[in-house]
Amino acid sequence: MFEVLLGLLLAVVGAGVAYQQTLRRRQALAELEAAQRELATLQQKLKDQQAQARALNESIAKCDALILRLRQTNAENDRTIGALKEQLKDYERLAINLRGQLNTVERTSRESKALFTAISSVAYDLVFVLNEEGLVIAMNRAADKLFGKRNPIGERLSDLLDAPELADFVARAGDEEEDLETQLLLDNRHYRVRTKPIRYDALQLFVGVAMQDITDLVRLNRARRDMVANISHELRTPIANIRMIIEGLFYDDDRPKRKASISSLRSIQRETDSLLWLVQELLDLSMIESGQAIMKLYPNRLLDLVNDTVDRLKDQLAQKELKVVLHIPAKIEVLCDWEQTRRVLLNLIHNAIKWSPPREAISVSASQQGDEVVISVFDNGRGVPDDQRERIFERFYQVDTSRSGNEGSGLGLAICKHIVEAHGGRIWAEGNSSGGGGRFFFTLISANEDDVHAPTEMQRGQHDYVPLPTLPSTAVTRDDPASDEPSIELEDDETSRTA
Repeated sequence: MFEVLLGLLLAVVGAGVAYQQTLRRRQALAELEAAQRELATLQQKLKDQQAQARALNESIAKCDALILRLRQTNAENDRTIGALKEQLKDYERLAINLRGQLNTVERTSRESKALFTAISSVAYDLVFVLNEEGLVIAMNRAADKLFGKRNPIGERLSDLLDAPELADFVARAGDEEEDLETQLLLDNRHYRVRTKPIRYDALQLFVGVAMQDITDLVRLNRARRDMVANISHELRTPIANIRMIIEGLFYDDDRPKRKASISSLRSIQRETDSLLWLVQELLDLSMIESGQAIMKLYPNRLLDLVNDTVDRLKDQLAQKELKVVLHIPAKIEVLCDWEQTRRVLLNLIHNAIKWSPPREAISVSASQQGDEVVISVFDNGRGVPDDQRERIFERFYQVDTSRSGNEGSGLGLAICKHIVEAHGGRIWAEGNSSGGGGRFFFTLISANEDDVHAPTEMQRGQHDYVPLPTLPSTAVTRDDPASDEPSIELEDDETSRTA
């Protein structure tokens, strides 16, 4: 039994051992299969890695080639950069040179611009520059009076000025590219116009325009022509009169009577005085303007000076039966040249005689105002128009030659102006807008320490002759009917005088 059990046990143990072996074999097979699968996986991975390695090697080779090319390119770039650096240095040196030249050009340009501005600004002529389109691109200060307050830069000349003649003239100068010159009348003023086309390059053309205001020259030439005509008339008339009087004396059948001879001689004397007056005016003006007339200033009593002047004009006063009323304080003294100041008074009173109606009065007044003495000469003539108060002191100018019959040379008031200004004084006239009568004033330096006031001055239109008060016993009166001289009356204080 035991053996049976032992056999069964051994059989069971053997079966267990076989089963264990079978399990181990199965497990070993499974592990082998797993290992094979893992090996296959590893082999696949190895293949993949080898493929990757080959691809990587190819990439590395490409990278090496690229790096080689980059190195070559880098070397070329280095060489190019080196060349560029050298060029840059050359350019820097060139830039420094050009900058220096530019600074020189800018400095020269500034100097040229400043020089042009200075020259054009101080020039009396009007200067402006136009481009081909007719636009104003530059001008000087003198051109302001042509264009007014409007800024003309960039404007067309035809739009700035209502002067088609000027615009056409400038356009013709640009078209013909020639220097042209003409004379135009713009706004009642005469201009000498000159153009200068300047070709800057093949595409740009500028036209420079210079305009000289010659209005004063034209007026002076006209005045000189009038002066020649006036002087010719002034010389011809007295010479012809003298010739006729002398012929009358020589060709009388009977022996000339004394009274007729004296009358003729006096006529000759008057005509000769007219000639001397004209010649003296020309000489005085020439001497004064040339600076050869030296003013010798001394204190002089004004009343004595005026009395001396009136005495020299007594014949002219008598011809028109005029009287001179003086309103001059006897104490007034002036610092003046006696002869030259008398010349001023002679011209002013002579002018008043010429324009005064017959049997009227001329008043001469004086008053001290501060350091000056104001002397006035009034007449009852037609006076001076307001718009000609300044022009009457110009040489050869006459207010109305048609009314005056071309009498006078137009030099008297110009001489007065020169003499008075040489004394440091002023001379002017008042217009006749507020009434008739000529009113002339001038000033001289006072030689009085204290102010001396004139008696009440008569107003405009009231300086007719008024009979003077009863004279004291010290007065001197000459009323001889046989005498040709006008009466002379002196007041005791010598402040008034009637001639």
